[in-house]
Amino acid sequence: MINQKITVTNSVGLHARPATFFIQKANEFKCSIWIEREDRRVNAKSLLGVLSLGVTKDNEINIIADGPDEAAAIKALCALIETGFTNSL
Repeated sequence: MINQKITVTNSVGLHARPATFFIQKANEFKCSIWIEREDRRVNAKSLLGVLSLGVTKDNEINIIADGPDEAAAIKALCALIETGFTNSL
């Protein structure tokens, strides 16, 4: 199991469209993936779970992955966030 803290910097956070891109990317991997914000942890492959965190601009989240492709999953999801989801449009 590995994890990576990252700050969400795009203007709307993980709401609606960016959350959908994040979930689509997470579902490309076999490993289990979670997002933590403050004291809550949700399945990163669940739209309702991700939206329920209410992640907005400049919130820090912790991405946790556990499974055979965990390192690749963390790398890809962090890259998606770092680009402000622009590589998904």
